[in-house]
Formats: sequence, C-alpha cells, structure tokens
Amino acid sequence: MDETIQRAFEQSKRIVFLTGAGVSTPSGIPDYRSNNGLYTHHKNAEYYLSHSCLTQEPDVFYDYVKTNLYKPDAKPNVIHEKQAVLTQQDRATIVTQNIDNLYREAGAKHLVEFHGNLYRVYCQKCHQQVDWHDYLKSPVHEGCGGQLRPDVVLYEEGLNEANISNAVNAMENADLIVITGTSMRVYPFAGLLDYRNPMAPVIVINNEPLSFSFNFEMVQEDAAKFYDQLKV
Repeated sequence: MDETIQRAFEQSKRIVFLTGAGVSTPSGIPDYRSNNGLYTHHKNAEYYLSHSCLTQEPDVFYDYVKTNLYKPDAKPNVIHEKQAVLTQQDRATIVTQNIDNLYREAGAKHLVEFHGNLYRVYCQKCHQQVDWHDYLKSPVHEGCGGQLRPDVVLYEEGLNEANISNAVNAMENADLIVITGTSMRVYPFAGLLDYRNPMAPVIVINNEPLSFSFNFEMVQEDAAKFYDQLKV
C-alpha cells in the first residue's frame, strides 16, 4: 500500500466511494460487460432488463431476473467491508451502481443505491412491499393479484430523484473521491463526476486503466488486494 494513498484515506473526513460491479465479482456475482459478464453471454440482456420486457413479457422478465440476478448466498467481501467501516465512522458515503444488497449486509451506513436494490420488492398494483423470498416463489402478489417487481431501475426507466440528489450532494462536499470496480462509462452515473468538488483528489482502483479529463491517481491492481491492505 502506497503511504501517500493510505494517508489520504486517514486524513479525509468526507470520502465518496463510486462503485460498480467489479466490487461484487469477488463475491461470485457476475458483472455485465466483461468476458464473463451477463451482456456477453446473453445477447438480449438489455431487453430482458427493460421496462418494455417487464410490461409486455412479464414471465420472460421474471425468469431472466430470477435466474441471472438473484444470488442470495453471496457474501460481502473485503471491499464492501472496509468501505462500510468508513461509513460507520461517519467519514464516507458509498454511491453504488450495484443492486445486490451486499453493502447493506456489510453494515454500510451512508449508502446511495443509485440503481435500486433487488432485495426490495413491491407490488405494482397495491404498492405494498413484499419479502423477496416470496417473489422468488411467484411474481404474483398473493394479497391483491398484482404483479411484483424488484425496486431497481430498468432500462427505459428514470432514476429515483432522492438518490440523484443525495449522490450529487455527496460529490459536491467530498474531500476524497475513490472509484472502485467501475469503468465510469454508464450514464447518468458517470455524470456524477461533473459535480465533484474540484479540490477533492480522485483515486481510481481498477484492473483496467481509466482516463479522465482531470488529474487523478490510478492504482491499477486487483481491488480486493488493495482493500485487504488498506487500514481503516
């Protein structure tokens, strides 16, 4: 661990972690765009995860989501755990694209689930929240007969305004921004960088190099290895 980077973590009081699928791959959850990703193996994945599929072919949507997205046996890894500790110290906010609930399992306190959470399920007819275990048994609400769905942002759907506001607020007040496990190519998530405090240093921890129009520190290594060495 580079001493300068370790010191940056120790001295910062308003860290923002911007994270994506690469954080959860060590927990056995597939990402989307790598060689082993969902989009690589499933040609129509974006359609299966769209509002159109949900409304026009609900059975197809349900089968795809149930089979490919739910990984209830997955456990948080060292990345989730170290970042969660910093949120528990009231020194960090996590803004994640992940919908896998692992940050909550790790005990993260200040958390913005930008694209929602698979394990929050509600009925589209009566809007009652339903246990996700029941959803995996049937997509029909036992109470009113309505169609159940996970509380995630699908293609063709808008983001939750509160999530946008909370994420932007965190970025504007950050004194350190740490990007982990994401290419920062998917908008509007990638657009959060436009709201960053220009005085806040940016550290990128990623296997693949990223490029931005501003200065940043690139740590090109396995994220789990980096966080394993990070003292919090």
